[in-house]
Amino acid sequence: MQLSAIFITLARLIYKELIMDIQAIKALLVENFPGGHIEAEAEGSHLSLVVVSDIFSGLSRLKKQQKVLAVLNEKISSGEVHAVNVKALTPDQWQA
Repeated sequence: MQLSAIFITLARLIYKELIMDIQAIKALLVENFPGGHIEAEAEGSHLSLVVVSDIFSGLSRLKKQQKVLAVLNEKISSGEVHAVNVKALTPDQWQA
């Protein structure tokens, strides 16, 4: 097998793994923030999230982020997720 074919195969495997991981993360967030809206993007071990839920009503920005990070604690502790950018919003904030 040529070196370029090996790199292409490796890239496909990595891409497939990242897609599966992001789907698992989305599923985890949907489970913990039912009825909400979830957007998730990953670049390597860096994750960008938008989580919209009524659960955040009346909470400070910090408390909202802490709720989201608590759901991801195991993935962060394991190193699977290295950095997380969180936008946690109420439905009213999302509509504005």
